[in-house]
Amino acid sequence: MTGSDVTRQGPEGERPGREAAPEILRGGPDGAGPGRGAGRRGRRRGGEGRHGGRGEQLMAPPAEFASYYGRPVIKAPAWRARDIAGYFFLGGLAGAGSVLAAGAHATGRTTTATAMKISSLAAVSLSTAALVNDLGRPGRFGNMLRVIKPTSPMSVGSWLLAAYGPAAGAAAACAVTGRLPRAGAAATGAAALLGPAVATYTAVLAADTAVPAWHGAHRELPYLFAASATAAASGMALVLGPARETAPARCAAVLAAVADSAVHKAAEERLGMVAETYRTGRAGKLLRAARALTALGAAGGALSGGRARPLAAASGLALLAGSACTRFGIFAAGIASAEDPKYTVVPQRAAKEARRTTPAPHAERTQPT
Repeated sequence: MTGSDVTRQGPEGERPGREAAPEILRGGPDGAGPGRGAGRRGRRRGGEGRHGGRGEQLMAPPAEFASYYGRPVIKAPAWRARDIAGYFFLGGLAGAGSVLAAGAHATGRTTTATAMKISSLAAVSLSTAALVNDLGRPGRFGNMLRVIKPTSPMSVGSWLLAAYGPAAGAAAACAVTGRLPRAGAAATGAAALLGPAVATYTAVLAADTAVPAWHGAHRELPYLFAASATAAASGMALVLGPARETAPARCAAVLAAVADSAVHKAAEERLGMVAETYRTGRAGKLLRAARALTALGAAGGALSGGRARPLAAASGLALLAGSACTRFGIFAAGIASAEDPKYTVVPQRAAKEARRTTPAPHAERTQPT
């Protein structure tokens, strides 16, 4: 066989051999592509696409988000709103109330101090009862005290409650009976020191989960809980304390309302699309009501001026209701974000794409001297 017997399709009368295969794969019989119909099935190189554009044509449409049969990607917490959201609210009321009680005790506002000590004891008792009810058996709370794990918010929170509860109880008992004033002052100070942690550790507990609406706002959530707790404690002081002793509570209410609005806005900016859960559905209604009630309560407390007792009491009730709506609204937003898979997957994909397109900073090279 001579060289003239070999064509682009291979040797005449025979199947293409090993040497002819690369030519066929590169151009095919007419240079259009590999095998028959390559121009129809393969990519169009350098020519016009189906819609008149140039360049390669996509063989499949861009992928759209979908989860497995629409099921959630993460499992929503099995917590009951009545127990855990109530636990959040009552813990904040107790912790911030102890701080206000210590301030009233130190400044001679004895009536307000006694009232706040009693309310803090009642709030922490109800908070612990709500937690135990959610756990199912009282023994489970005791089991959490068998070890202490600093990296676990639940473990730290259990020990905080175990230490704060007796201090709040001793402070309230001494204030009511008038006995052991020095021990009562020491217990009041201890409860005030533990109070801020008791009021905010529940935010760390929620943010430590994989729930998008909570974990995504892990930086702002403790401050939001602190502002809400301060509003609740201020409202309780306005309700229970004499009008002449409520000046610190009125100031704290105004500061809490301003902080609550600012931190809530910062949290929504950080959450991005997940912030939809804070604005829609049951959570949206609760949080809008919370902002309105908190602002109304702070304004009413400031206008009461320590003279209009009915206005101060009504403002205090509005502050308490606003704080409760905040805790229940945040809880509802978290559950909604866990049940919808897009709030789990879409932000993760966006973050991954941002990392891929953002060039990594190169370390500066130092010149030898």
